[in-house]
Amino acid sequence: MIKVLLVDDQDILLEGLKLILGKEEDIQICGTCNNGRKAYELCKWNRPDIILMDIKMPELNGVEATKIIKRDFPNIKIIVLTTFNDDEYIYEALKYGASGYLLKDAAPDEILKAVRTVYNGGALIQSEVAVKVIDKFSQLAKNNNSREIDKKVELLTEREIDICRLVSEGKNNKEIADELFLSQGTVKNHITRVLEKLELRDRTQLAVFGIKNDL
Repeated sequence: MIKVLLVDDQDILLEGLKLILGKEEDIQICGTCNNGRKAYELCKWNRPDIILMDIKMPELNGVEATKIIKRDFPNIKIIVLTTFNDDEYIYEALKYGASGYLLKDAAPDEILKAVRTVYNGGALIQSEVAVKVIDKFSQLAKNNNSREIDKKVELLTEREIDICRLVSEGKNNKEIADELFLSQGTVKNHITRVLEKLELRDRTQLAVFGIKNDL
């Protein structure tokens, strides 16, 4: 059972998400709230697997909430809910450990797929806004240390590059294992090693790295 916490200050969106997710046999809504501070408190008691969280909220926005939730509850996975023009916020949320982002007007089947993809270890890079976030990462890389990032690709083996590519496509460990004819344990070990080589924190950062460097 996937335990999901819904966080948004718009009641109509919360009700819509409850209708979509509440019908699924493998999903349980373990709580709802309207700001990031309450979301943090609910994490202590409800221990959700996934949080669907708006970026712009009163008291504590989704970016700051992501930062403190991932700091204190690293196993909880966060999908940020966004509009098309929130790319600066999206970048910050990904930097602090969000597993991906979802447009607020996404179709019900996209929302369900997003929850299950992230729960199963995948990264959520939605095509409509991915290019804006990737541009932001690329811009920062150029301003800071783009040569170092480019050189890090040379540290990867061909197999590791294949895995990076599949992670960038949002595939989870099982899907990667099936495509490359490996065990899930082997895939997990490869990803751990790649994260260490590239000095990245999680597979979402790895997905962005892969797309940015055209792996």
